[in-house]
Amino acid sequence: MAVMTLRIPDDLDPSIRAAAAAVGMSLNAYIVRAARRQSVLDAAQQLSALGLGDDLAGEGDLL
Repeated sequence: MAVMTLRIPDDLDPSIRAAAAAVGMSLNAYIVRAARRQSVLDAAQQLSALGLGDDLAGEGDLL
């Protein structure tokens, strides 16, 4: 497992911590889930741009 240092703007920190707590997740798990979701969305958009993911086009945050 890789270890990364992540710098979060001071104004964003409280809302991320509160959101993680609200869903009963650790801060690390919450951030990993957000990064994983974004990487899936990015991949779907790349497939869509190539015309290979027409079934995924327009799904946005629903994935």
